[in-house]
Amino acid sequence: MHELVPGARSTGAVLLDGSDIYRKGVDPVSIRRRIGMVFQKPNPFPTMSVYDNVAAGLKLNGVKDDSKLDLAVQQSLEKAFLWDEVKTDLDKSGASLSGGQQQRLCIARALAVEPEVILMDEPCSALDPIATAKIEELIASLKESYTVVIVTHNMQQAARLSDCTAFLYLGQLIEYGATTGLFENPREELTERYLTGKFG
Repeated sequence: MHELVPGARSTGAVLLDGSDIYRKGVDPVSIRRRIGMVFQKPNPFPTMSVYDNVAAGLKLNGVKDDSKLDLAVQQSLEKAFLWDEVKTDLDKSGASLSGGQQQRLCIARALAVEPEVILMDEPCSALDPIATAKIEELIASLKESYTVVIVTHNMQQAARLSDCTAFLYLGQLIEYGATTGLFENPREELTERYLTGKFG
């Protein structure tokens, strides 16, 4: 996402199926097709309808058949637990939805292009408890079909949703393992101090 930002740099490796996505010669567009992104703050395209928000990635990828678009939009909104709430308002602006609905719309938009991995950066931090519960239910259901990676400072959320947890501190991977083991019996003192609230 930052290859066109002047002065931006990255170190280390990010592996997708064993290949570093930052190695020379990797096409960023192909990576973006394989990895969906959901940001901390809901960001529906404000000038687009609910329908067009979900269909945008498909149209960019050359899908023009209206029946295919209709089916993909409905299926993506159903997977995001949003279809029943918006099916009669598909022409309404995506920005007119509530915060929780906007975030589920952004998830539907990511799902429409059928990625292999979904990255979520603090997906509930801007939401109220009711909307957060819906997003967490959605994430739990998505785990059955997708690899979902969540960045969160909410330890309870990580414990509820994650199969595996990584604790990172100042850009360093401190500890990684099964969520239950990491939370109940951390191997690293820094992890234990963070989990017990001694800092952070």
